[in-house]
Order: sequence, then structure tokens, then C-alpha cells
Amino acid sequence: MEMNGQKVSTGGRLRRLLFGDKRQATDPQVFHKLSLVAFLAWVGLGADGISSSCYGPPEAFKVLGQHHYLAIFLALMTALTVFVISSSYKHIIEQFPTGGGGYLVASKLLSPGVGAVSGCALVVDYVLTIITSIASGADAVFSMLPPEWHQYKLPAATLIVIAMIILNLRGAKESVLPIVPVFILFLATHVVAIAAGFFSHFDVVRTLPQDTVNGVRSAVSQLGLWGVVLLVLRAYSMGAGTYTGIEAVSNGLPILREPRVETGKRTMNYMAVSLAIVAGGLFVGYLLFGLGQPPEGKTLNAMLFENLTVHWPGGRFFVLVALASEALILLVAAQTGFLDGPRVLSNMALDGWMPNRFALLSDRLVTQNGVVLMGVASLVLLWVSKGSVEFLLVLYSINVFVTFSLSQLGMVKHWWAIRSQHRRWLHNMLINGLGLSLTTFILIVTVCLKFNEGGWLTLVITGGLVALAFAIRRHYRQTRLLLKRLDSLVEAATPAQLADSVTPPKPPPQPTPQERTAVILVNGFGGLGLHCLFGVMRLFRGHFKNFVFIQTGMVDAGRFKGTQEIQHLEQTVQDGLNQYVDYMRAHGLYATSFHTIGTDVVEEVENLAVKVSEQFPNSMVFASQLVFPRETLWTRMLHNYTAFAIQRRLYQRGMPLIILPIRV
Repeated sequence: MEMNGQKVSTGGRLRRLLFGDKRQATDPQVFHKLSLVAFLAWVGLGADGISSSCYGPPEAFKVLGQHHYLAIFLALMTALTVFVISSSYKHIIEQFPTGGGGYLVASKLLSPGVGAVSGCALVVDYVLTIITSIASGADAVFSMLPPEWHQYKLPAATLIVIAMIILNLRGAKESVLPIVPVFILFLATHVVAIAAGFFSHFDVVRTLPQDTVNGVRSAVSQLGLWGVVLLVLRAYSMGAGTYTGIEAVSNGLPILREPRVETGKRTMNYMAVSLAIVAGGLFVGYLLFGLGQPPEGKTLNAMLFENLTVHWPGGRFFVLVALASEALILLVAAQTGFLDGPRVLSNMALDGWMPNRFALLSDRLVTQNGVVLMGVASLVLLWVSKGSVEFLLVLYSINVFVTFSLSQLGMVKHWWAIRSQHRRWLHNMLINGLGLSLTTFILIVTVCLKFNEGGWLTLVITGGLVALAFAIRRHYRQTRLLLKRLDSLVEAATPAQLADSVTPPKPPPQPTPQERTAVILVNGFGGLGLHCLFGVMRLFRGHFKNFVFIQTGMVDAGRFKGTQEIQHLEQTVQDGLNQYVDYMRAHGLYATSFHTIGTDVVEEVENLAVKVSEQFPNSMVFASQLVFPRETLWTRMLHNYTAFAIQRRLYQRGMPLIILPIRV
């Protein structure tokens, strides 16, 4: 089979079938094609929060036991928490319109180290988002099936994770569009159930305030005042996972349609209102129907739907549809982890806290290494936890409140710093201050109440990831210091040096295509490229008459933010190549350059090398590779070996490539 004049292997065809055709980063329309309007963003990013009503409110309500009238306080606290956090995050959206979420806020407004802590907490939390959502969805599905089928729940969840990895490798928008009907179905069934439960128990609703007062008095007489407070706080902490999706909108701004700030704030409004209504409404529904502990293999929401529809014609069908929508919306929530987790990893990689390969984009313009890492980590945690939602909820929600608290602290500091420049600074600081107080309180309560039950494991995992991030950062910093030794080469090739070495100026030499040609791979005008050039000139003194410099402008997650960024990248690449060409021509040698912009350096360089060989048939390609004092698994993980991959590609075409080592 051929594609664009090139033969495509069977593996290539299979890859295109699974992940889709290649996308061009230089296409001016690509950002519009991949971006999400507010409604789609509500589906793709806001589903994390609204889907938590499948496990957040049920787990919180079950903690209350016989004191179910306390659920009114949980409903009010949940709605208040949602609106306070979402309001404070609108300020973050305004101040950071390019996205980044809690990681970027903490890095810019507090310190890079604090930002790394926030980012690591988010990465772990997004893994838990994926696996908790999928495990809870599996519970919803298998609660409709016979008990003997439950042995297949874990393998089914595993297949779902694998399918979502493939879906996300195709791209964000394609992974959101198919789930729009699911999102609408979930909202419709749950709003109908909440409204029907409310109106069918209208007499109970009228006496609910007095019944609640009586219920609280009874609980205080049995447990004491502080016992009631601790019971409510414990239940509240078990439902804290309800708020984790709020961070997703500010972190996902880069994939929103312009104007991004307005789209992000509108998405936040949609999510806050829908989450408050569904989560708060379910608490009231459990209370009105007097639900208790569900039997083994059945969820509390399943009990609510069954009690509600017991006298409905076709009531069983409604229950099946509602539970199916829960299972599917939880897959949508898992999608949030796949959308935002890799984005946090890419932002941290750009700042040197994670291996730089996490900032690379695939030919589908997605951060595929991050997607794969999130998926593999989720699979490991799925099998370690055996898909137990109860266990996962103990681990869940701690980390997101670390990020919430740090983000709000950063915004409070920001408003205080610009108080003389912004007339509404006090109003904004009070909103973020309220958010800081609330999220910090929830964090402390959640850690204290969940610590001995397994919450310590989340802190250990997050702490380990933070330590790894600091080690990676230290290695990259040491590498940069070693590479500074090559700066003297740049100084030797400055225009001032050229002016002194070439007098009078020589006319530009003419190309001689049949003469021996050195094709040098560079990555900007700097010490590495000049080291390779001078090495070629030293080893092959007078051998080459032509010099061709080629470079691929790497479109990574940091560059893929708009058409202007791509244009700026191309101009930067061209300027660097011109400096090489000017240097060689000033020394009386013919030189030219070729460049391209893309995401796959190996493929783009291969195409450029073939193009050059057609124009200069007697050519030899040179590249450079860093050589560290000790070659370890650590250095191989943190640095790319692109030169060797290009060498293999060119060897298959019968083209020689020589790699010159650069010891650091």
C-alpha cells in the first residue's frame, strides 16, 4: 500500500487504523479543529466532578449509619464547597489564560519547588481519578448482573483502561465527541430521579426541617456534640473526591476554543451548577427514601433508583438506563485523567522536573508518552487494589486538596502583591482567601481521618514522586552547567570574530553539487552544533567543498499553543541556520540550509536528508551525541538518543551517517 507516494508497512497501516492519520502542526486550522467549545469542554473536563456523584455522596452517606438526617448538612456543605472552589478558580483562569492549573499557579506565584510538589500531587490524583472512575463504573455495571459474573469485573476494567489509552492516543477531541450522548443521558436520568424523588415525598419534604432538628438532637444525645461533628467531618472527607474535577478546567485551557478565558469560565459555571444539583440532590434522595447500607454487589444509587421506580411502568428499564449511564459517565471521568494528567507531565517536563520526552507530541499532536504512563500506572493500581472502590477512595482526594490549597495561597499572595494596581484586589483576595481556608481545612481533616486507613500510602507515593522530580531537575541543571564549556565555541563564531578573520570580504562561493558535501544535523546555533561542525572540519580537513545544515523545529507541548508560536519557532530555526551559513560563507566555503517543522524529528530529518542527497548526491551526514562520564539507565531515561534512531533510518536507505561524540 502507498500513501503520499511512500510505501506504508502493515504495522504502519495498523497504527493509522488504531490512532488515526497524521496531523500537521503547521496547519493554520489545526488549533480550531482540536479545540473544544464550552459544551464539549463541560463533557470532557467537567465530567470528572459530576460523575463523582456515583461514589462520593454514596460513600459519605454510608458513614452516617443510622443518623441519616445529618445528610442535609452534607448536601449543603457539598454545594457550598463546589461554588466556593469554582468561584476562586475563575480568578485562576483569568490570570493564567494559557492553562497549567495548580502546577503553573504554584510555580509562578509561590516558587518552582512548591509548583513541583503541586504538579506531582496532581499527577498521582489524575491516576486515581482514572482508576477510581473505571472501578466504580465496573461496580455499577456488575450490580445489574448475577453474582457469579463478578469474577470478570477486574478483567473487564482492564480492557476498558487499554481501550481508553488507544482512544486518547488518537486525540482529545475525538475522545470527547463519542461521549456527548452519554453525558446528556446521565444528567437527564439523575435529574429526573432527583426531581421525582422530591415531588413523590413532598409531605416528607415539608416536615424535613423539623425532622432534621429532631434527628440532630437524637444524634447528639447518643454521640455527644463533638461526636456528631466528627461523624459529619468523617462523612464529608469520604465524599471529598466529589470536588476533584474542578481543577481540570483551569488545567485544560489550552484545548479550549478561543476566547479561552470566557470559554473556561463558562465551562466552570456549567460544571459547578450541575455538580451541586446532582451531588446535593442525591444526598436528599437517600434521606427521603430512608436508605441504609446496600447489600453486597449493589450500589446505593442502584437502591435509590429501584425504590423510586418500583411502581413505575417500565421502571426496571429506567433503572438499567440510569445505571448504564453511570457506568459510561465514569468512563468520561476517567477521560479527564487522560486529558489533564499528560498535560501536567508535559508542563513539568518543559521546566525540567520530568524527563523531557513527556513534552513531546505524537503525529496526532498528543503527548503520547504521558498518555501511556497514565494508562500503565492505572493498570498497576487497578490490580494492586483489585478494583476496590472503597480502598481507592481512601487514597483519593488527598492530593487534589494539596493542589487546591497551594493554588489558593498563590492567588492570595498575588492579590496582595498587586493591591495598589487593581481596584478589586480586596474582593478577589477574599474569594481566594475563603477558598484557601476551606480547602486547607478539608485537606487537614481528610489527612487526619484517612491516614491510618491507608491515606499514608498516597502521601508516600506522592512524596516519592516529588523526590524523583527534584533528582531529575538536579541532573538537568548539572548537564546544563557541563554544556556551558561549549559556549566558547559560540563566541568564536560571532559576527565580530568573523569580521576580524575575513578581510577583505569574499564574494559568496557558488554551489558545486557534484563535489563532496557534509550534511550536518543541528539544533539551533550553539555550542553543540558548532562542536559537530568543527569536528567535521578537523577530521576531514579540506575534504568537503559544500556544507549543508539541516534542522527540524520540534513542536512540543510548550510550542503547541497557537499559530503564532509555530511561526515564531520557524523563524527561530531559520535564524539559527542562517548563522551557520553566514559563518561558512565568510570562510570562503559554500553553505546552505534546509529546515522543517514537525513533531517526529527522526521522520522529518530522514525526509530532509533524502531531499539533500537528491541535490547533492555525493554527501555524508553528520550528527553529534552527548557522552556522559558514566552511561547509566538514569542518563538513558532522561536524554534522547535521536542521533542513533536517525542513523538506523538512513542506513536502511543506504545513506551513511557518522555520529561524533561530545563528552561532557
